[in-house]
Amino acid sequence: VQLQASGGGMVQPGGSLTLSCVTSERPSSTYTTGWFRQAPGKEREVVGFRDWSGGNAYYTDSVKGRFTISRDNAKNTFYLQMNSLKFEDTAVYYCAVGRRRPFGLAALASSYDYWGQGTLVTVSS
Repeated sequence: VQLQASGGGMVQPGGSLTLSCVTSERPSSTYTTGWFRQAPGKEREVVGFRDWSGGNAYYTDSVKGRFTISRDNAKNTFYLQMNSLKFEDTAVYYCAVGRRRPFGLAALASSYDYWGQGTLVTVSS
């Protein structure tokens, strides 16, 4: 499975962006889609994840209520809608797909088998 992330850019604080991740083939319903980010000088961290089949999504505390993961089956694409962006959201964002894992493991980058190339989000005034 190949992933192609896009949608990054520069936005002012309080603004919105939607990141897209196109998959070369539709993930099985037993797969999880995840978004991670890596800020300069920091380790990669989970932003959120959601099973391709739908259901509840998990979001890291710092983005809860602001970010939403969704998908479009017809387009083999999943999204990260980001609202009320803050300076600290500046990072390279990565999309990832992996087989479904127990909840705690799904937050780990090592649980994902396929990765997009990353797209840069810069929040700046």
